[in-house]
Amino acid sequence: MELSSSLDSSQFQHTPYYCEENVYLLCKKLCANGTAEADGSDLFVVFISNEKKQASPYVSETIQPSFQLFSEYQRFFRIVHAPVFLRCFASDRRHMKDSAGNWIAQPPAYEPIVAEDKTEHNLNEYNEIRADEVSVNVEPDLIHAVYTNKLGVVLSENQLEEFFTQVSS
Repeated sequence: MELSSSLDSSQFQHTPYYCEENVYLLCKKLCANGTAEADGSDLFVVFISNEKKQASPYVSETIQPSFQLFSEYQRFFRIVHAPVFLRCFASDRRHMKDSAGNWIAQPPAYEPIVAEDKTEHNLNEYNEIRADEVSVNVEPDLIHAVYTNKLGVVLSENQLEEFFTQVSS
């Protein structure tokens, strides 16, 4: 699919602080408007984090260090095929409430996302990324797994280019 140069952010629903839901809705919109394949088969969702959930500062600053980071700052990437994500992802937004039950950030106006199997919340499963989940090699089994596993596959930063090269070939 060719990306239309007429796309702009105003065409997409966005709620600050609800990143995963924004990505879910973006995938649905790209499928619906013909920018992506109707089934989303040409899209992937990527969660970027580390064991301490401290990757965001690096991502937001777009730092690409040419040296080895301390292990606690190494970024990991959970890659999920969009059709799987659209079927399986669920968030009842519990992570956006404080201990007293008050909203940390105003929720979107639309209903919470429920998975096809009626699961109401599994956001934590996608966000939890551990070093022992990182695939050792980018092999055919790993490529197959991204298309079938609810939580996709977890890669190191060094494996991203090889992975997407194999997926696109």
